[in-house]
Amino acid sequence: MSNNLLFDFTVDKSRKTVYINREFDAGLSLVWDAFTKQALLDQWLAPKPWSCKTKYMDFKVGGKRLYAMVSPEGQERWGIQEYTSITPKTNFKMYNAFSDEEGNPELPGSEWDHTFSEQNGRTKVSITIYNESLDRLERILDGFTQGMKMSLGNLEDLLATLSKK
Repeated sequence: MSNNLLFDFTVDKSRKTVYINREFDAGLSLVWDAFTKQALLDQWLAPKPWSCKTKYMDFKVGGKRLYAMVSPEGQERWGIQEYTSITPKTNFKMYNAFSDEEGNPELPGSEWDHTFSEQNGRTKVSITIYNESLDRLERILDGFTQGMKMSLGNLEDLLATLSKK
């Protein structure tokens, strides 16, 4: 793990928005794939000891991903994402909401905007998450903050392993 990699996590409650800027010591194509390919997403997205499983994923504009975070005891917490914009290897946007196992959303949700850039073999990912409801943001904030930081650490470990191959 490189200690000099950018990692900024900012919450602006007045805008109901979370800003994450995270740098990875890996090439753009690999980082893009880690965010957009089901087999890779399921390896890092859940904070340990939880795991992630995807029921289906169709990474295209209008496509959806239905996935669950699974506790060590087998409890599942489902989420649905709908991809609203994709510019390959540069940006994608999605709408994200908790859901049931069939993908019926529990509203309100949040809008995610992911931007990717590479410089000197390092890839920066900037994520802006706008929540439709301040109440929702405040309810999930502590768990989300810890979980997202852990998940991005999992991603860093996965990228290090994949980069060695």
